[in-house]
Parts: sequence; C-alpha cells; structure tokens
Amino acid sequence: MHAPRLPLTLYHDGACPLCAREIAWLRRHADPSRLHLVDLTAPAYQAPADAPPRQAMLDLLHARDADGHWFRGLDATYWSWHSAGLGRWARPLAWRPLRPVLELGYRLFLQLRPGLAWIPHPDGGRRCRDDVCTLDERRNEQHKG
Repeated sequence: MHAPRLPLTLYHDGACPLCAREIAWLRRHADPSRLHLVDLTAPAYQAPADAPPRQAMLDLLHARDADGHWFRGLDATYWSWHSAGLGRWARPLAWRPLRPVLELGYRLFLQLRPGLAWIPHPDGGRRCRDDVCTLDERRNEQHKG
C-alpha cells in the first residue's frame, strides 16, 4: 500500500450522520497539519481540478495526498485514521487476509448507508439556521418518491 505524503485531505459527506460521527472523532485526534477534512456538502466546497465527480466522492470515501495521489474506500479510511494518529485502530484495515472481508463489509455499508439517514446527526440543531434545516439533496430525492 502506497503511503501518502502529508497532509492528507479527506473528502467526506457531512450530511451523513454516521460519517459525521467518524469525522468528529478524527477531528478530535488529528493534527490539522497532517489531516485536512473537507465536507463535500458544504456550500463553499471547491473541487480540486483533478477530483472525481462530486457524486462519486459522496458515494465512496476519497482522500488526496500532498502529491495529488487519490485513495478510495478502505484505503482512504486507513490513511485518514493513520494520519490522525490512530494507527492502532487502522492497522486491521491493512491486514491482507482480512482485506476481502473488510472490502465486502464496506461495500455492504455503502448500500445500506442511504437507509440510515434516520439516525440523528451529531450536529443536530446546528444544521438549522433561521428556522430552516438543510438536508442533503439525495435525502430530499428519497423522500419525494
């Protein structure tokens, strides 16, 4: 597995309640000079020139190192945890014998994730301003039809 040159930038779905919990955990542990956290759902989000389409990045976790190398899925998770100083938690993600099972579990989670939108978001009311609460467009589409 190619080690990233730091800082690593992790692009995440800030509207996803489980994802937001993981990001909060990373934020508590990470040195900002080693790990940058970018919310793909933030109004000010600006995609790097070489970024995959935004929807692809929302559908599968992406990270980019200082050299412009992209990491996806479990590799993005592994290196973001490692960059945050959580190497002992990340270590099992690199174990070759476990990798196929972990990949399968990650793909299953990706399929189930839209149905987990009912879980309370850790930011709760802070996501509401002027009596208007914003939701991810995908959730709005799911409720329409």
